[in-house]
Amino acid sequence: MFDPELESFKTGIDLRCYAASQNYMLDRKESWAGSAVMRHADGDKIIIKRDADSHYVFFSVRDDADNGTIIDFVKRRLGCSLGTVRKELRPWMSMVSPVIPPYPALQKVPKDRIRVERAYARMQIARSHPYLENERAIPREILESRRFAGRVKIDARGNAIFPHDDENGLCGFELKSQTFTGFATGGTKGLWTSHIRTEDRTLVLAEGAIDALSYATLFPDEAARYASIGGRMTPKQKELIRSAAAVMPGAAVVIAAIDADTAGTEIAEVIETAVRLTGRSDLRFERHSPEGNKHKDWNDVLKSRPKPILTSRQEEPAVS
Repeated sequence: MFDPELESFKTGIDLRCYAASQNYMLDRKESWAGSAVMRHADGDKIIIKRDADSHYVFFSVRDDADNGTIIDFVKRRLGCSLGTVRKELRPWMSMVSPVIPPYPALQKVPKDRIRVERAYARMQIARSHPYLENERAIPREILESRRFAGRVKIDARGNAIFPHDDENGLCGFELKSQTFTGFATGGTKGLWTSHIRTEDRTLVLAEGAIDALSYATLFPDEAARYASIGGRMTPKQKELIRSAAAVMPGAAVVIAAIDADTAGTEIAEVIETAVRLTGRSDLRFERHSPEGNKHKDWNDVLKSRPKPILTSRQEEPAVS
């Protein structure tokens, strides 16, 4: 049955402020406009979001059963009844000004995105990965590098996990293993990206994250950032590519590091169009595919010639 007072607690009390009163500290590095990461000295890590019903909701990374609204948060932390929860939270509704300084507004997100982020938060960073290293010839040094560290995770089944982001943050993730390829339930495709740095002068766009990692291995470039679409392109991804190109520094290069086939040609054309739609005449577009018919994609190239690795794009002529 609908309870007006409980509803007011869920929507009217910023759970971030209440958590701060219980000695949780905001991790600003991991947080973004739609997701607040908070940590406690006892090791607990929670993620707070605001769902489409305007409820502040949370989940604990270390305990699957520890999640819900502020009602669940108080009951779990104080070990109390619903009646005691009401007594605890009523003063928060009547405060003229909060004891804890207010945080910036938390963007509302659909429940499916909350489900995606909850699943992703429980995965471990892949500092090494048997499938990527042994089957795909991706060296551990690449996974541990400043460019890619933390951008690949591993789940309980050993799948390699590649997170996709859109303009509102995490929106889904790819799952890859020797026997399985999938995408997060309830998630949508954005772009998988490497870390970016202000000194970057090249944007490499690949069809898949493994292709991007392979390209980075074959053609080391400290000033290159990487992104991939994860297969067939969606309309939303076209705009994300345009946005990624638009924020590149002056006189940057955008490389379509795509497969040597018809689908690759189509993707390259979309990327070239996206670059043109930035309206920036200083951006240069290049297409780079494996030469001839011997290798379809850059991971095929990497697997066939792990040593010595290529040191520049010119050593493997592009298909025009």
